Amino acid sequence: MRYEIRVQGHMSETLTKAFPELGHVVMSGQTVLFGPVTDDAHLFGLLARLRSLGLRVLEMRQLPE
Repeated sequence: MRYEIRVQGHMSETLTKAFPELGHVVMSGQTVLFGPVTDDAHLFGLLARLRSLGLRVLEMRQLPE
């Protein structure tokens, strides 16, 4: 599965390094993280990491393969 996760604000390079398995792009006051997610446990782990870093998720969606 591939996912796209939109986060409020521009994530610094230091913060994006906390997600080495995901690519990222900064646009319009948001950071978009994208890439493969192996299973539900991986997805919930990503969300927990975002929350622990104080980042606000604006949107999350599964991308077509």
